[in-house]
Amino acid sequence: MITLILLIVGACLLTVGIVWVIDKYISKKLKPVIFILFGLISIFLGFKIYQSITGPIEFNKVKKERFSKVIAKLKDIRDVQEAYKRVNKKYTGDFTKLINFVDTGKYVITQQRDSSFMYFDEVYKIDQLKEVKTIDTLRFVSVKDSLFKSDTRYKNLADVPGAANGEKIQMKADIIEKAGYKAPVFKAWVKKDVLLYDQQTSLRQKENSEKSVEQVNGNEISVGSLDEVSTSGNWPVVYDSKSDQ
Repeated sequence: MITLILLIVGACLLTVGIVWVIDKYISKKLKPVIFILFGLISIFLGFKIYQSITGPIEFNKVKKERFSKVIAKLKDIRDVQEAYKRVNKKYTGDFTKLINFVDTGKYVITQQRDSSFMYFDEVYKIDQLKEVKTIDTLRFVSVKDSLFKSDTRYKNLADVPGAANGEKIQMKADIIEKAGYKAPVFKAWVKKDVLLYDQQTSLRQKENSEKSVEQVNGNEISVGSLDEVSTSGNWPVVYDSKSDQ
């Protein structure tokens, strides 16, 4: 804002100076031409100043709208991946498998019961108490009904909302070793440039280098990780509803 004020003050001083020079040193015949050219240049500079004020405001509006749409899609992917892992003990990097899983997959709802009974230990020749755990299958629940009900948006899980050239969300799954334990991981992501393709280059470059708790850091929006056991997204809480937080 200070820089902008200085630019406006400087432009005003420059204008006064140029008008004084024209009035003092330019002949009467050339003055109308010079004033017309000066007027056109002033209009151009005024437009540039206007852009410098409104450009970032409009950029942030467009950014938040487009980021919100793709983050909602990444949350859906995370929900389906977690359901897929619950049934298959791993994640998948294949969108077709995820979509088919929603169409046909079922959760098993179980109940664990603890019980105990007495038995005679032949070694120690005494009665012993033995505790057992019994897992009962209660019912099966459709993944589709559980996650999406009658909504069919999961059919387009891979699509980037508003992409100019039909770009798809990137996704990979892997098994990594952490502290001697092999853990399934996945990551889904979209480059910011794919979402902000029609915005000013300087503003896109600034966005790609963001490092703040209030912004989506880096040059992509992502959920999950291929290096850590995490299903978190890299977006700030402003993009989460109260039920997500």
